[in-house]
Amino acid sequence: MAIWKVDIDLQRLNEFGKGSMIENVGIQVTEIGEDYLVATMPVNEKTRQAYGILHGGASLVLAETLGSYAAILCADPSSERCVGLEINANHLKAVKGGIVKAVARPAHLGRRTQVWEIKIYNEKEDLICISRITMAVIAHTLG
Repeated sequence: MAIWKVDIDLQRLNEFGKGSMIENVGIQVTEIGEDYLVATMPVNEKTRQAYGILHGGASLVLAETLGSYAAILCADPSSERCVGLEINANHLKAVKGGIVKAVARPAHLGRRTQVWEIKIYNEKEDLICISRITMAVIAHTLG
């Protein structure tokens, strides 16, 4: 059974990032599973640091984007919004080019907080970064 409270498709989900850093670095959500989201990001001149490898900050942009999207999809859109409280990452392996893939899965889905684990892989499926984001679920009234 899916954990999502919002019925959304890939096209609409990817439209959230238009005109933002998400679009600028090339993040694309590629899969919506029963309890996970998958996104990709190119490793190129927009996401590499001075040594020619994937910038740790770019990995965090990918992790935070995917974790935030997942959190929003698990909230009641009529009364709740999700905002980041904390994010961390361990960078395990350098990547010079190609595409990285991130997979976000919930570690905790509570009434007021959510914790998401995001694993980032290179094209060989080697784990290159593991991140965790804590999201606050806050009340929101529309209007």
